[in-house]
Parts: sequence; C-alpha cells; structure tokens
Amino acid sequence: MGMDRRTFLQGTALAVTGLGAGTTTAHASTGWARLKRRLGDRLVLPGDAAYDRLRQPYNHVYAQRRPAAIARCVRQEDVQACLDFASHERVPVAARSGRHSYAGYSVPENGLVVDLGGLADVRVAGGSAHVGAGARLIDVYEGVGGAGRALPAGSCGTVGIAGLTLGGGIGVIGRKYGLTCDHLTSARIVTPDGVLRTVDGHREPDLFWALRGGGGGNFGVVTSFTFRTDPAPDLAVFSLQYPAGATADVFDAWQEWIATTPDELWSGCGVSATGGPSRIGFDGTYVGSARNLHRLLDRMPAGGERTVREMTYLEAMRFFAGPADDPGLAFVASSRMLRRRVPGTRVAELVDGERDGFFQLDSWGGALSRVAPDATAFPHRDVLASAQLYVFVRDRTEAEARALLAAWRDGLGAGTTGYVNYIDPEMPDWPTAYYGRNLARLRKVARRYDPDRVLAFPQGL
Repeated sequence: MGMDRRTFLQGTALAVTGLGAGTTTAHASTGWARLKRRLGDRLVLPGDAAYDRLRQPYNHVYAQRRPAAIARCVRQEDVQACLDFASHERVPVAARSGRHSYAGYSVPENGLVVDLGGLADVRVAGGSAHVGAGARLIDVYEGVGGAGRALPAGSCGTVGIAGLTLGGGIGVIGRKYGLTCDHLTSARIVTPDGVLRTVDGHREPDLFWALRGGGGGNFGVVTSFTFRTDPAPDLAVFSLQYPAGATADVFDAWQEWIATTPDELWSGCGVSATGGPSRIGFDGTYVGSARNLHRLLDRMPAGGERTVREMTYLEAMRFFAGPADDPGLAFVASSRMLRRRVPGTRVAELVDGERDGFFQLDSWGGALSRVAPDATAFPHRDVLASAQLYVFVRDRTEAEARALLAAWRDGLGAGTTGYVNYIDPEMPDWPTAYYGRNLARLRKVARRYDPDRVLAFPQGL
C-alpha cells in the first residue's frame, strides 16, 4: 500500500545570508574554544570522528554542506550556550530535529548546527503530552499511543516533531483532529537573546501564535512542546490502487469524493511518473469500522485493487511511519495548496511520459478547515487538498530536476500558495505563498524576538 511520500522516497548549496557585510567565520574561529568549554565533547568539529556522519542531511542534494560545528544538545542550557555564541560571534546558526529540511537549511554552510536529538523524551500525563523538540514522530507515536492517547501528526517516522509542529503539521488523521499545531498548548523556547521562555495563550501570546504554523527557525529554538491529546481511536487503514493510464478519470473522481466524505476519513492520493502512462492510487485512514469504510470506498471508480485493515491507533501510526532507519536520498520538492479542483487531464498531461517523480495530495476539510486563518499562524484553512511534488535527482542533473519540478508546480494552475514544511528555495514569492495574510504579523514577531537577525537564512522571516 502506499502512494505516500515515505513510500516513494524509499523506492545549491545556499549560503546563509543576512549577517552583515564583512562577516566571516574566521572571526568566529577564535570563539569555538569558548563554546567547546561549555559543551565539551558534545561540540563536534571538522576532523572529529563523528563529524561526517552527523553533518549529513536527509536530502542528499545538500550532502556537500559543511557546517563549522555541530552541537549535540542534551539540555536547555546547551541551546542557550549555542545561541549566545552565535549572537556574539555572528555565525550562521540553525536548529535541527529530524534533518528533513527539504532545502537543507538545518545544516548551514560554515555555521553552527544546534542538534536537538538529545532532547527527545516523551511523557504523557493525563491528557497532555510533554515532548522534547528532538523527538522523531515514531518516538512521539510510541509514547503517546502507548499511553492510549492520540496526536495528529505526519506519516514519516523519522521526521522531527519540532519542524512538523512549527510549520503546521499535516497528518493522517487530520480531518478528524486537526493540525499538530492546533493541539499545541505551550512551548519552551530559547530566543536569540539567550532567554529561555515558556509561551502559551497567556504568556507571550504573540510568540505562541507564531509558533503554530510560522515555520521553524524564525523566532528561536524550541526545546520542548506540550500538546493536548485525544483518546486513541481504532482505525481502518485502506489502499486503492489503479492500473496505469487511469490518472485523469480517477483524479477527478477523488477530488469530488473528498469534498463529500465525513471528517473521519483522510485520504492521500498519489500520482507517480513511470516513464510511460502515470499510475494513480490513494490510501488513508478512517476513524471507524471497516464495514462503514467499504461503503465510502464503493463510491470511487471500479477497477482499483482495494485493501482494508482494521488497526489500533498505534498500529496504524507504526504502519505509516515506515522503517526506523531512513537514510534519505537526493530530490527536489515543492508544494501547492489547492483551493479549487484541478482537472485530471491537466495532472495526467504533466506527469505522463515523465519519470522518477510523483505528486502526493492530502485531503482537507473537516477539523482542518474549522479554524480561522488568523487564529494560528497557519493560513491555509480553506483548501480542498494540499499537494507535495517530488522529482528525484538520480540519472538527471539537479538543474534538470528543478526545471521539471517548476513545470509541475506552476502547471497545476493552483495559484501561488505553498506549505512551508515542504520548503522550496525556488518558490515564487515564497513569503506570501507560505504565510498569506499572516505575513505582516509574523514579520513583526520575528523583528521583536530576533532584531539582529541571528537566525537569518535565505527563506527566513
């Protein structure tokens, strides 16, 4: 089963700017000893045995990135030390949770990587989950699901909870329960001035608002999250896969279908480029019984291969998470948020005859759309579906892959909106695309907490 991103992913060095003219890492080199005294062996430098392994991003397009140092943080004070250092020495700095930044922004060239992998504990108390910012989704699912609770989140187990939440958090039970950030009740964050702050709806509410969809790396380094959880439901997990050549008709039918399905059903539609006629299929979850799910699936076109399995919440999350060790690969990616239907013929024309790429669309509506666009920093509440677009860099050059990606992205004719968690360094008018009408307020928050642009990066606020 699986037309999802994780299934397909398994089958430009962009210099960080904005630190001011004349800034060099040579100036910072005199300060590394000072940071080393504070962090000890947890500060990994070029030449150290673990350096080459630790610097590797998930997207191998950016495998040549060489940070000046990697700080393996195990406590909040380590993060404070890193931001204090970066602020005073004027070096690029970025937090890293799951390594999945599509543009490699969590590995700044000649900069400092604040690796949060040592802050990964997950504790559940009552209806709340307290999660370290370095936890991967599979860790979160094991902790939360093991306690009989549920949190809506993504479908790739090696993604970090921090990046997912800060950008919004589209997941496989989202139509019933909402975005991951909709469940955030408080966070602890180290701002560029080195101050550790606890933020929620009452304490520094503007910053708390920005952390719910305003993108990672813009306001500080979050060290932990507290989420509201729900009782874990039982789920029916399904797949419906069609033969090559059915893309146009099935894509039209899928869009019509998701507009009428109940909140309990989430579906992801995948269109894969095979070098000939494209293939289409979809999978998803249903909060309820297999019997009721079959009635809904019966409304889709005949001719597909259907599988349905009933699972507990934890079993389903393990299923979608995939292998615990995912080394990544080389690809370019982008996104679009679809506010109206896209003709299936257009999708087929874009993908047919191409190879080594795919579209993945997630159905929206339900709880995702019942939150006002300005209630959180995530602005895209009124869409029909979100689209992820991937082109692999295997036997084509990166430039060729980016040209095809741009043709797909712009060829969808879906306007100029995108999802910041699928960040694209070549997204046209990216500030508006990612943040919409929330952009001005987000920039105001960023200026307040990072006036010196310590956290600056090419697509930072």
